[in-house]
Amino acid sequence: MLEAIKRFFGQNLAPPPPAPPTGTGETHGARDRLALAACALLLELAHADNEFTEDERRHIEETLTHHFAMSAEAVSELIRLADEERQRAVDLYQFTSLITANYDEGQRLLLAEVMWRLVYADGSLTGHESYLMRKLSNLLELRPGYLAEARSRALSTGPD
Repeated sequence: MLEAIKRFFGQNLAPPPPAPPTGTGETHGARDRLALAACALLLELAHADNEFTEDERRHIEETLTHHFAMSAEAVSELIRLADEERQRAVDLYQFTSLITANYDEGQRLLLAEVMWRLVYADGSLTGHESYLMRKLSNLLELRPGYLAEARSRALSTGPD
């Protein structure tokens, strides 16, 4: 399976963007792993209410295409691979720790905003989705109040 993931990233991802201005030193390999981790978190949220809607899938596809400069085919394959990893994962820490180590606070806040948009893509917020967002906020080491700020920004700007 690891070889399939390596082959997928080697064949399908666009060249890495210029080095981020924040000085995080993000490499192409780290960018690949970050895309997989972010996608796995988004899929976990999408499945939190036990219903993965077409609006949620479309939101994830658009987010990955925009933020990781991927083709539609690459996004479909990444979603498949991330869903396999998500289902095998014992917990979410393996995904959040990678993101926390490589994203600065502003990037993590943007991810939280994207996650809130996904939660509201089906028009409602369940108790489990709310709990999961709080849990992810802690795992992503967002300061108190940032989750509410991300939620407010997501609601005011609407879908991506």
